[in-house]
Amino acid sequence: MASLSTATPDSHISAYKIAWGTALIFYFLEYVVRSAPAVMIPELTTAFSVDAVGVSAIIGAYYYTYSVTSLVAGATLDRFGAKAPTALGAVLLGIGCLLFVVSIPSVGYLGRLLQGAGSAFAFTGAVFLATHGFSGSVLATAIGFTQCFGMLGGSAGQFAVGSLIHGVLDWKGFWVATAIACLAVGVALFLITPREIRADNAPAREGLIAPFGIVFSNPQSYLCGIIAGLLFAPTTVGDMIWGVAFYQQDRGVDYAHAVSIASMTPLGWVVGCPLLGWLADYIGRRKPALILGAIIMLLSVIATAFTNDRTLNYVSMFMLGVGSGAAMIPYTIIKEVNPDKAKGSAVGVINFITFGVTAAVGPFFSHLIGRSLASTGNHLAHFKEASSFWGVAIIVAAGLALFLRETGTKATRGKLE
Repeated sequence: MASLSTATPDSHISAYKIAWGTALIFYFLEYVVRSAPAVMIPELTTAFSVDAVGVSAIIGAYYYTYSVTSLVAGATLDRFGAKAPTALGAVLLGIGCLLFVVSIPSVGYLGRLLQGAGSAFAFTGAVFLATHGFSGSVLATAIGFTQCFGMLGGSAGQFAVGSLIHGVLDWKGFWVATAIACLAVGVALFLITPREIRADNAPAREGLIAPFGIVFSNPQSYLCGIIAGLLFAPTTVGDMIWGVAFYQQDRGVDYAHAVSIASMTPLGWVVGCPLLGWLADYIGRRKPALILGAIIMLLSVIATAFTNDRTLNYVSMFMLGVGSGAAMIPYTIIKEVNPDKAKGSAVGVINFITFGVTAAVGPFFSHLIGRSLASTGNHLAHFKEASSFWGVAIIVAAGLALFLRETGTKATRGKLE
């Protein structure tokens, strides 16, 4: 069987860009679906007739299939192209949303599992399409904008959905409307995305597993995943899970302001992801932009730990998100340090490793520092201890970044010359 060509014909570039734009909507919806249950815990508790712990277990089932299917998504993209796999992912997400309306816990689990499986194709598919539609000189910028749309969806899933389900729609109406949107995007992706060109004289593909052997045998792949995970963890775990509680109990901030301060971090992502991606493209080097992001994060953590002025906390948490946007640069690097035939698998692998790092760091932080939040006698010292934990994670990420291979246009041009 002939393989998929790695070259992108000029006549298809515009079509790939349009498909990438459609995939951005898919990624936005994926993040809405991921974060929305957090604002409807009471409604879900009543609907599924379980307590808050039971609802949390149902919601968390999303990540089981998301992590594993990230690998599957990358392999299928490399093998079959983006047309069918990305469209199928959006359809699975839509079906999962419909099932989540059924007030039976087992069906809720199934719905959430399907949501996670479908969501795994969103970012991976968008990056795959960006690789075909954009040149290497602007690729990091395109990937930054991709993540930006996801962060906007995450913010909408918390702030907009909270108002929506208590106004225009109830919680079931929200899931039905989201399902319809996902199914529509799936159809659009299938119709818009070009078929991969098969080269008759190209060597046959080894199968779905072979690209993983290439990516996993490359030490640079592990560095990319670990660095991305360590740069995401202070925001996804430190801010989005523990941020409100720490500001309330360690800093004595009221609930409303604690939520608004913590919400500045995803807003910072929206700015930082495309900005630092653009910087990496503009200077033609990946590593300086990546390390700059880590420095911004470290300074923000220090400022947050040693200041208790509300205005400064807003600024420091926003800048923490801006700096964390550098975590997307390894997503560009991993594709550039692996061959074209494994680019989709490379994105799946880095998603898998990044999720694994953050999943491991979360419980470790909870056991080491989080569990003593309510019982500590010195809240100021406790807050600084938590900040130190995230500072160490950022420093380790920056140190590992020094061992990355530079893949920017200036570095590769210098090698050719």
